[in-house]
Amino acid sequence: MAEPAPTPKPESLMDKIYGHHASASSSDSDDDKKKSKHDVVKPKVEDDKPSTHDSVKSKIFRLFGREKPVHKVLGGGKPADVLLWRNKKISASVLGGATVLWVFFELLEYHLITLVCHLLILSLAVFFLWSNASTFINKSPPQIPKVQLSERTVLDLASALRIELNRAFHILRDIASGRDLKTFLGVIAVLWIVSVVGKWFNFLTLFYITFVLLHTLPVIYEKYDVQIDAFSEKALIEFKKQYAVFDAKVFSKIPKGPLKEKKKD
Repeated sequence: MAEPAPTPKPESLMDKIYGHHASASSSDSDDDKKKSKHDVVKPKVEDDKPSTHDSVKSKIFRLFGREKPVHKVLGGGKPADVLLWRNKKISASVLGGATVLWVFFELLEYHLITLVCHLLILSLAVFFLWSNASTFINKSPPQIPKVQLSERTVLDLASALRIELNRAFHILRDIASGRDLKTFLGVIAVLWIVSVVGKWFNFLTLFYITFVLLHTLPVIYEKYDVQIDAFSEKALIEFKKQYAVFDAKVFSKIPKGPLKEKKKD
């Protein structure tokens, strides 16, 4: 006669509690391992991104070493918008007005004082006749705007001019002190070029050419900055090579030690 199968021992309450805690702890440990792996991998990815971005950014050559867009380099605001032709009507009107003035003074040989006096005569005559004739033609007299400069505006303008003049004097002092030979040679070359160009044109024409260049070169550079930066990088490398040769042949042979010894004696 077969023996009856042993009946399963009923699971006690303590066994259920311990079993639940064991399964929960094992699942928690698995989740923690997954999270830790994920956390370890994620910082690596995040750390790799800025490093590659910085390395690529450092390899890109920018003209004059700029790191900001052209609009911010020009100071931003409305002047930069005019120079970069953000509003074509305003930029065209400004350039057209400068062209008209240049034609008046240069081609028609009009003098500034004569032009200002004629404009004032015409304006005063029109407003005077309009004000007196308004009673006869049953129209309201002209509303002449009241123009008055505030004290704050004049002080701000004088302060800005003072800051720029002090900055220019500081730059000239640093150049004349002989601390940076490259800057000294660059300034001398620019001044010599300006002096040569000044023989070809008078001050008004030179100012007009500069004004036109300010309204054309920034737009061209903003549009073709990649090509211009690449060409400028090649030109700068070639200039450094030629300067190194010139420095080795000329500047390195200039005696410096004996002069210092004489000054000490």
